[in-house]
Order: sequence, then C-alpha cells, then structure tokens
Amino acid sequence: MIKIETALDILKKDDLFREIIDQGHYHYNYSEVVFDSISYDSRKVKEGTLFFAKGVAFKKEYLLSAITQGLSWYVAEKDYEVGIPVIIVNDIKKAMSLIAMEFYGNPQDKLKLLAFTGTKGKTTAAYFAYNILAQGHHPAMLSTMNTTLDGKTFFKSALTTPESIDLFDMMAQAVKNGRTHLIMEVSSQAYLVKRVYGLTFDVGVFLNITPDHIGPIEHPSFEDYFYHKRLLMKNSRAVVINSDMDHFSVLKEQVEDQEHDFYGGQSSNQIKNSKAFSFSATGKLAGDYDIQLIGHFNQENAVAAGLACLRLGASLEDIKKGIAATRVPGRMEVLTQKNGAKVFVDYAHNGDSLKKLISVVETHQTGKISLVLGSTGNKGESRRKDFGLLLNQHPEIQVFLTADDPNYEDPMAIAEEISSYISHPVEKIADREQAIKAAMAITNQELDAVIIAGKGADCYQIVQGKKEDYSGDATIAERYL
Repeated sequence: MIKIETALDILKKDDLFREIIDQGHYHYNYSEVVFDSISYDSRKVKEGTLFFAKGVAFKKEYLLSAITQGLSWYVAEKDYEVGIPVIIVNDIKKAMSLIAMEFYGNPQDKLKLLAFTGTKGKTTAAYFAYNILAQGHHPAMLSTMNTTLDGKTFFKSALTTPESIDLFDMMAQAVKNGRTHLIMEVSSQAYLVKRVYGLTFDVGVFLNITPDHIGPIEHPSFEDYFYHKRLLMKNSRAVVINSDMDHFSVLKEQVEDQEHDFYGGQSSNQIKNSKAFSFSATGKLAGDYDIQLIGHFNQENAVAAGLACLRLGASLEDIKKGIAATRVPGRMEVLTQKNGAKVFVDYAHNGDSLKKLISVVETHQTGKISLVLGSTGNKGESRRKDFGLLLNQHPEIQVFLTADDPNYEDPMAIAEEISSYISHPVEKIADREQAIKAAMAITNQELDAVIIAGKGADCYQIVQGKKEDYSGDATIAERYL
C-alpha cells in the first residue's frame, strides 16, 4: 500500500511533481487517499489502484475503460479530462519507477544487486554468476532466457529488463522467497525508457560494445546507444569492465574514481592456456578452471562474472564450481549427427557475435560448414548489412538464409537484403525448419559442422506482431540428427 501523501513527497523530492487536477468534481482530504495496487495496464485496475498512463501509444479510451472497473486516480504527463483526479508529472517513467520502489517496500535495499550490460554475452554472464552465487548464497535471476525468483521455478521474461513496476514486484517476491542476491541483465533500452530509474547496483559489469539496436524504434545513433549502456556504470557502486572492448578508454576515464576491476589484455586479470573446455586465469582469479561452453568469449564472460561475484561474497572455490556447472540453453549448445558432424545452436544475432561464433566453430571443425541465419524484422536493420559483409568474407560456408522473427516484414525480402552484400551463391528458404533440415543434409563426416544462429532457445517466431509457436532450433535439429 502507499498513501498519496507519500507518493507526492517522492515525486516532489525528485522534482517530478507538477500539480493535481481534479476538475472540481472531487473534494478530497488527500491524507485519507491510499492505494493498494499500482498498474500501467488498464486491463488490470480495480478500485484502489493508482494507474500510470505511459507510452506514446497510450489512448484516452484506456482510461475510460479503467474507470468502469473502479479507477479513481491516475498519474500522467497531461490531463486526459476523464472526470477523475490526475497527478501531473514531468516524466511518467521516472515517476512510475520511484513510486514502484516505495510501493513494494524498497526490496532493492534487501538484496545484493549485480547487473550485466553489453551488446552480447549478458545472458551467458548472468548464468555464470547465478551458478557461482548458488554455491554459497541464494540468488534470484532476471534473464532473457530464464528468470527465477526462488531458485526452483524458471520462466521466460517478455523483456530483457522488465518494466519498473514488474521489476520491483519481482524483487519483492525474491526477498519474500529468501533470496540474498539478484542478478539482472540491463539493456540500453532499460535506461532509454527509464525502467531502472533510481536504482543503484552493487556491481555493474560492462562486457563489450558493438553497433546494434540502432533504428527508428530503438537508438538513433551509436553514440546514444553507448551513452545509455554507460549509465549502468554511473549507477553502480563498483564496476567490472572488459579492457579489450572497443572504446575502453572512455569507460576507463569514467570509472577512475569508482571501485573497479578490469579484465583482459590491459589488466592483470587475464586468461591464459585457453583450451576448448578449460582455461587458466591470472590476477584476482588466479587458478585453473573447467568450462562447458567453448569459445574464448565465453571464458571472458566467466571471468567477468567471477570478478563481480568475488565482490559479492563468493569464494574462489565457489567461482570454480559455478563456472564448471554452467550451461545455457541456446548458447553454444552442441549436438552430434549420426555421421559425426557437429551442430552448433547459438543465439548469435548480430555481426560481431556471428563472427566470433564462426571463428570458434572453424577452430574445432575443419570440414564443410553450413550456416542457417535470418535477421529480425522491424528492428536492428543494420545487422543485415553486417551479416552480408561478414559472410561475403566466408565463401567456404554454405549459407541458408531464412526467417528469424520477421514481424511485419517479408522474411524473403530480409534474406534478399542480406544476400545483396554477398557475391557467392546462397540458399534462401523461408521456412526455418526446412532451412535447418537442408543445412544438416549436406554434412557427411565428423569434421563437418552446421551453425544455426539467431534464435537460440526461443520457442516462437514473431510474425505480424504476434508470437507464433516454434519448436526451437535445438529441438528441430534433433529431429534430423
């Protein structure tokens, strides 16, 4: 519950409050107004709800519908003139986050908070951290792949970083379930649309940065994307940063007055003696490590998670056990065909992550390689050129272009756009299952490989704005082993 007086105090303290407009229909003693629920979904309101009118697509009709369900107060950036009192604020998303914190009892103060940002690797690093902290603590995790608030039940989140009301609700549930730590993936969008406004993390980790999520409905430029990624560092008590990442010098200067650890070539925390399923580390994590996920970038993610967890109470033994135990659905999952050829299922969904994936596979598989790939519709359009230019440098790979969340676009039009940058022949098969089947059919010996990139463990395709059931890349690949 939250009293209106408390909500107003919070808004005034952050200079968000403008005025209350009650249109003369109500004469409240404000000290008596109490809300027992908060919501941004007009379908989920009842008497006693404080409703937040947010989003560029918000319509007055949503409010009118909510009023029929008992709504009597709302928060907005303008007066929709619907006959009930409105709290006018300067920024609805900031207001929603701060009030949600208070409504759910400030659960962020009862958990150790660890956040990962980066163009790629957030989910893998979060899984490493979860397994490390599970050795001696009671972590919860909010991840693109799997979310758990009790360490027992897992479910998939709709957003990489949930809306603030949902986020603080989940935090409160984690506290109630006896969780001691919370591991989160924090996207650039989370800061762009203020889902984590007012939140301070105990440790923030910056894994890497490459151009991505740049387009009409995301970030207008790389500079804007990078700026919003860096906000995690500003809002963390201590930070861990990859010294080999692009634009490291900018971050190094930004965090010089913060508690920090760097890893990689420009630090003492380095990976040595790297093999497929093991590596050695120097610096704070000095020792030998077993790892199930192949690829140097996965070893880097493990080191990043280890350094972060070391600051949160994990021992070196916890870190070794946690890294060795980590598997991630849809991240470098390896299947073996009857003819011995390997099938790699991975979430690689931009040019840089695909480049690293191809490099890892070619290190271990020296035979014929086929690749199944698509690119998302209506977002991340720059990936298509990146994919095409990259694959143009790999004429030895047989490419099968197919659907990957085409949304409102034609998957074959997206495939044509990718192939326009490739000078050698490629196959275009709209049906993703048929593309996977065709790619697997051309292997014939154990040094051959099939790479199925993009969807990872996602069991849906986004078509015409809706999620359609899809068996999943690994499940489909198993049918044709």
